[in-house]
Amino acid sequence: MKQFMDKDFILGNETAKHLFHDYAESLPIVDYHCHISPKEIYENKRFANLGDVWFGGKQDDGSYFGDHYKWRLMRSNGMAEEKVTGRDDELGRFKGFAETLTLAIGNPMYHWCNLELKKYFGITEPLTPDNAEAIWNKCNDMLANDPDLTVRGLIKQSNVAYVGTTDDPVDSLEWHEKIAADKSIDFMVRPSFRPDKAINITKAGFKEYIRSLAKAVGKESLDSTQDVIDALVNRIEFFAAHGCVASDHGLDYIPFRKLPMEVCDKAFKKAMNGEPVPVEEAEGYQTALLIAIGKAYHKHGIAMELHYSCLRNMNERMFAKEGPDTGFDMIANNSCGGSIAELLSELDKTGELPKTIIFSLNPADNEQIGTILGCFQSSEVPGKIQHGPAWWFNDTKSGMENQMKSLANLGLLGNFIGMLTDSRSFLSYTRHDYFRRIMCNLIGEWVENGEYPNDDAALKKIVEGISYYNAKRYFGI
Repeated sequence: MKQFMDKDFILGNETAKHLFHDYAESLPIVDYHCHISPKEIYENKRFANLGDVWFGGKQDDGSYFGDHYKWRLMRSNGMAEEKVTGRDDELGRFKGFAETLTLAIGNPMYHWCNLELKKYFGITEPLTPDNAEAIWNKCNDMLANDPDLTVRGLIKQSNVAYVGTTDDPVDSLEWHEKIAADKSIDFMVRPSFRPDKAINITKAGFKEYIRSLAKAVGKESLDSTQDVIDALVNRIEFFAAHGCVASDHGLDYIPFRKLPMEVCDKAFKKAMNGEPVPVEEAEGYQTALLIAIGKAYHKHGIAMELHYSCLRNMNERMFAKEGPDTGFDMIANNSCGGSIAELLSELDKTGELPKTIIFSLNPADNEQIGTILGCFQSSEVPGKIQHGPAWWFNDTKSGMENQMKSLANLGLLGNFIGMLTDSRSFLSYTRHDYFRRIMCNLIGEWVENGEYPNDDAALKKIVEGISYYNAKRYFGI
């Protein structure tokens, strides 16, 4: 029987151990998509306690920010909501989570949490209700006093070379400017362009957001689809000047419906007047924006990330109480692969197809995505069109293996740009370690089964590429 989470954790064969320890383990991290705060990076935040860095919860302004993976797990164990997202009894919440975690066999959260305790706090025993208070006290003492456990300290000791935050087009990017001017910060932090609120014409808050976008570009109002496009392109140029190399789109599904601009304008005016917008007109407006900003991404060398197939905020009662991003989302079943291909083809026609990374929350889409890739690759960069890593509900051990197997079957796994955290926690960099172990174990199995030769030079190139160098090249960092 193997010891729990020893140095060869998940590495089930000798080839895997060699590939991980000799090639993957020590490479820097390119975390090209996450939701951490650039303000907290600049200010080098020190956390109040382990609950602050691990759970988050209700903020002073009444909003919620934190790790909804953990919140969902605690709710599944029947914990009261005031203990899940409330912050009045942090030790009680931690003890409740410790009890929950002991039941989470097979859940990646069990591995992630214990990896974080081991890496950042030197705790090698699994978290249980019996040792929870002792671990809580030790971690809190370290968070209060250890210079390596501030935000910047966590990033540096995690060997992170690049952080791609997620930023709204109207953001002033003041914290990115301050980070760039601070010579003591020796890792890269760059904004990523997230224009969802301007694209989601049928969702609440659209007209208010358009007014904010107008203000960001120095206008009193935006009165047409072209005005919105021009404003977004203006902000893309602003982001590019601040080192942006990636955009991100978190859409329910990816539409493609080319309609005359006057129809798009009709939809826009209805939305700005608070009137319902028919699906066909909404998709026309969205398509016009996606084509235009896709061309702008290509011009500025910005990769386009497409995240889709999520049904968000499905518990109406809890959404009304706590708002978005609090753990009430689920996998959707959308058949928009053809629309994605049409969008890429439209951009390709004029030679303006940007580097594109496609993520579906539904693992049933893996093979379809794999076949989309092969239709639009080019000599601009190896693996120009990427199958994004296993995302959100899929970043389990089996989910990562299935995504990589699908990519290997239908494309070139050796050009894969690897993992990201997609996280709101500064402790989540252990997910890169977790991914690299799973990747090395999978490749090691193929080698030991005689499915790929034991060619060390070739294996080194593949493993180091997926771990670090492919993303470094892809994003030009």
